Amino acid sequence: MLGGLAAGAGLSLLGPMGRASAAVSEIVWATWDSNGHPEYVTAFEKATGTKVKLSFLSSEDAQFAALKTGAASDWDVVNPSLNQARRYIKAGELMPLDLAKVPNLAHMYDVFKATEKVKGEDGQTYAIPYLWGLNPIVYRSDIHTEEPTYSTLFDPKFKGQLAMRDYALESIAIAALHIGIPRERAFLLTSDELAEVKKALIAQKPLLRTYWQTIGDLTNLIATGEVTAAFSWRVPYDALKDKMKVAMAKPKAGIMGWCDCFAIPASLPEEKVETAYKFADYLLGADYASTIAEIGNYATTSSIIRDKLTPEKQEAIFVDDLSVMQNFMWPEAPENYSEWLKVWNEVKAA
Repeated sequence: MLGGLAAGAGLSLLGPMGRASAAVSEIVWATWDSNGHPEYVTAFEKATGTKVKLSFLSSEDAQFAALKTGAASDWDVVNPSLNQARRYIKAGELMPLDLAKVPNLAHMYDVFKATEKVKGEDGQTYAIPYLWGLNPIVYRSDIHTEEPTYSTLFDPKFKGQLAMRDYALESIAIAALHIGIPRERAFLLTSDELAEVKKALIAQKPLLRTYWQTIGDLTNLIATGEVTAAFSWRVPYDALKDKMKVAMAKPKAGIMGWCDCFAIPASLPEEKVETAYKFADYLLGADYASTIAEIGNYATTSSIIRDKLTPEKQEAIFVDDLSVMQNFMWPEAPENYSEWLKVWNEVKAA
């Protein structure tokens, strides 16, 4: 169904893209491997005659450093996260965007359309959110008969079966939610609040099977029954849902959201700029949305195909109930993040 939708609707939505960009034989897209499988960009290549060369990122910091030092001068379009976009903007690494050249922005969900995180102090927009998801609690539904909350990850009843990510920003914020700090302030903790969070995390530590570092390791721990609930990415659920009883919880206290953005390096040669805009429009169009929903179980920031998806697929990519967006928390390092890192290191050393 998704393939037919892409073929029937997506190419027509490329509209003015046509063959006008055929003069540009190739563009290089720096992105994550989960966002840029070759089949995700096939329709763009066929419609424009422009090859999309994929350059996979190792980390956000590495992407920023490569732009800052000029080490990635061959990148034509890049992939800052929504929460880190301002770092790139302040450093002058991104080109201000002419949004009139991205018609599919009209289909963007309001929560992404309204974000200020992609704007500079000059009021101009420098990045476009295009792909999003949420980081749930993945759990064994045959063991946890009630949907877990963040407090489940601190429950002595499940000692030895729990896991947290080895990442100060998210783990400290989760502990803050657990002790009752509202989500609006979960990334704005005072020194006194950090001290209380530290106590909660130290009390939690003996209950954990591990602090996971790679999602593959966590998936294996859930598969073997060593972990029954963990703050996670969705990967273990997708890998194990047909093999065992697993589910994803979306805590009402606040859902950790992630969002990737399209951006153009400030140094992009003028002759490639129009093709870059066409690619931005493609990322918000039906072809990309359909293919990445079918293969990757991810949703774009555009509603362009939502109402044509089956209820099962809508649920799989978290667009069945759009009220979930009202509970989004976008992890963002606070100004006192050095204090957070100190607390996290002390917790792990305790």
